[in-house]
Amino acid sequence: MVTASTFEEVISQIKDRLDIVDVVSQYVVLKKSGANYWGLCPFHNDKKPSMSVSPSKGIYKCFSCGAGGDALNFLVKIQNREYKDVILELAEKFGIELPKKYKSSSSSKTQKQEMIQACKKAAEFYNLQLQKAEDSTKATSALRKRNITDDIIKEFNLGWAPNKYDLLYKELKNEFKDNILEGAGLIIKSNNGGWIDRFRNRIIIPIRNENGEYVAFGARAVDDGQNPKYLNSSDSLIYNKSKLLFGLNSAAETIKEKDGVIIMEGYFDVISAQAHGVKNAVASCGTALTPEHVKLLSRYTKSRRIYLSFDTDNAGINATKKGSSVIKETLTALGNIKQFDESHISSASDNKYACEIRVVSPPQGKDPDEFIRSEGGEAFLEYVKNAPLLIDFLLNNTLKNKNLAKTPQEKAELVNQIIDILKDVNNKIIQSEYVKMVSSIINVNENALLKELSKASVKNEYGIQTKENKKDVTNSSQFEEKAQKNLLSVFLTTDAPLSYQKLCEIVPKDIIHDETLIIVKNTIDKFACTINNVRELTKKLYTEFIEDDNLTKILTDIVELSEAFCGLEAKEFEQAVRENVLRLQRCYQEKEAAELRQKYKQVNDDEIEALKIQMQLRDKIKLRTGDK
Repeated sequence: MVTASTFEEVISQIKDRLDIVDVVSQYVVLKKSGANYWGLCPFHNDKKPSMSVSPSKGIYKCFSCGAGGDALNFLVKIQNREYKDVILELAEKFGIELPKKYKSSSSSKTQKQEMIQACKKAAEFYNLQLQKAEDSTKATSALRKRNITDDIIKEFNLGWAPNKYDLLYKELKNEFKDNILEGAGLIIKSNNGGWIDRFRNRIIIPIRNENGEYVAFGARAVDDGQNPKYLNSSDSLIYNKSKLLFGLNSAAETIKEKDGVIIMEGYFDVISAQAHGVKNAVASCGTALTPEHVKLLSRYTKSRRIYLSFDTDNAGINATKKGSSVIKETLTALGNIKQFDESHISSASDNKYACEIRVVSPPQGKDPDEFIRSEGGEAFLEYVKNAPLLIDFLLNNTLKNKNLAKTPQEKAELVNQIIDILKDVNNKIIQSEYVKMVSSIINVNENALLKELSKASVKNEYGIQTKENKKDVTNSSQFEEKAQKNLLSVFLTTDAPLSYQKLCEIVPKDIIHDETLIIVKNTIDKFACTINNVRELTKKLYTEFIEDDNLTKILTDIVELSEAFCGLEAKEFEQAVRENVLRLQRCYQEKEAAELRQKYKQVNDDEIEALKIQMQLRDKIKLRTGDK
């Protein structure tokens, strides 16, 4: 436990532990482009990736809606919570001890922690019951039929819930309150108002979150006619099935290492896979694949190489189609989905695509669990190695039915299914090659197929926006604001060759006129006296402005603009600063001259007053001309 003496120190220690890319990628699918990452901004209805995340600066910025800040600001904004609540939660997560006045007077454990602890105790209890309960033999028998050894039982902490109403409740009620056990999904109300165990007479499969904490359970029936076959924990404070993947805690490192993940359908598919060397396998927990699952996985595989390995029956094929649709819908805004192999493309282009979807479909009509148990993990990995891209799998699956299409109407329906697959292929040469191949297989005129495809094709216009849209600035006040921000950015330029004191000599004290920007400049001055490091200064500014969203946005703009001054030699840097000062001064002079012209028009009837203004205007023009 790390101790912090002040609340500000708590914030500083939290920021040291937050990585901007890791934080944002929990909520936004990011794609690397150059030095930064890009994604759809979650703070407005973004159609194309307009939010940039800079690892070097530690900030995010949307070039569409203007949202921006550091990692902590992002969490506060995305969770729509008070910043103090977020900080207290993060301090607890990172083991940072709060100053006494911020410590809660209640129990040091939060409700979430108690529920997680209750789930852990329950998992241990169920595992023990598998070893000693009188009726556990039918559980061990069912597991042995699946080739589940004692080592696998230990690795996944599998258990058994005896066919008794309140065995777990009696075990845990003295340690945990009823609301904790109920909230964790371990007990439910009985008809007579008492408490009974939620899981009874079932094999127990503990579910862990990314951190390896026990948060839920899957329970498999063992008796004939026992329904449902699987009984799963309901969503709770610590478990959301739409955002959690079974086996991810143990698969994460291998997914990163292999730059790919295999998504399976069920718990035992993953258990068999991981136990037999297919370590990058995961599965959803009793629900279909969701966009949140895809976003979660995108954090672990750089190329977003996703293998779908579902059952080989019709239901499995439909699950493959639905799952691939979710993946495409979630990731397509980042670029094109990989549609064909390109052996001539170098490894440097691995991140060219938004994602790569392949389908693992072993023969013999076996699901992944059965295949791995009978043929072994190595045999399965061979199918992974040679897995076809989604488009090829879908085409092959559709063409299996070519002999069933005998009438013109049936053949037209088959063609419609093929067109629905081929219309997404953006490369027209590749698309035409597919058309040539398919037309010969189904015996349809190639030109006719091309015409039908042309009608249905929709050009994909997604792309990565890597630069802020340039617009002509006609409003002088907008130009002034931008120019002032630009000048302030020199004080936050990383590795600037001039000292803060030297910059203060070059930049006039009264050069900033905007009231909000004056606040920023004064705050920079306040901290720059004691902080020499620009990164630390920037972090301190974000902490200072944490409660003011507008100041945070402005600070992010300034940090972003500082990029233009990076890498300059001292002489070039000083010249650039002086030019910005001069440009802003001219802007003020021109604005003042414009105001004088307006006044002159308004007082034209008063000859003496008009003459005074005319003289002032002449002096301003002379001054401006002299500067040039």
